[in-house]
Parts: sequence; structure tokens; C-alpha cells
Amino acid sequence: MSVSQDQANQLLIKFRLIDGTDIGPKEFPPATLVRDLKEAIPGLWPKGKENGPKEGEDVKLISGGKILDNNTTLEQCNIALYGNSGVTTMHAVIKQPPQDTEKEMTGNPKQGRTSRCHCVIQ
Repeated sequence: MSVSQDQANQLLIKFRLIDGTDIGPKEFPPATLVRDLKEAIPGLWPKGKENGPKEGEDVKLISGGKILDNNTTLEQCNIALYGNSGVTTMHAVIKQPPQDTEKEMTGNPKQGRTSRCHCVIQ
């Protein structure tokens, strides 16, 4: 059985979620834009898993410690490809929806304004 040139050039990529579970691996051509990878993730999101992205813009992809730019291809990213298993792992981080800070910032005038940081360290 012969493998076509297009199939031979496919990259096997899996997406690691913050809880340590994986999506994939799935094959993508090297010319795939990072934006297209992000758009694929909501459809690949595990059924029953909460806090999934609504759209690709809700996802950040990280490979080799770098946040990948939407307008670059996999080939241009120079990602560390083909570990021992032949699969590249990218970390998929879901952006948190903006918090309604107006309610928290206003309060009883006698108490003054309260300020809370909403940073998430991952």
C-alpha cells in the first residue's frame, strides 16, 4: 500500500487542555494557519467537558513555550515536531470571559471602592 505525498507531509498534532486531557491527535498539513487550528478546536472539544470555547478566538495555542500567532502556518512556527511518538503536542488555553468588574468596583460609598485583580496564572 502506497502513501501519497500529501499524506506523508501531514503533521500529527494533539491539543493538551489545562486539566491534562488531550484532544487528538489529528492530522493537519504544514500549510495550515494557526487561526484554522483554533477554529477546529470547538468542534473537537470533548462532549460533556465544561468550559469549552465558543469559537476559535477563545483559544490560545502554545507550542515550545510560545503563543502562536494566528497568521502563521505550522511550517513557519518552527514548532518542535515529531516527538518520540511522531505527535506534536500543543497546549490549548481557553481565554476566560471578561468579568463584570463594574459591580465589584462600585459599592457602598462609605467603604470606598474595592479593587480585585482578575489575573489567572497558568
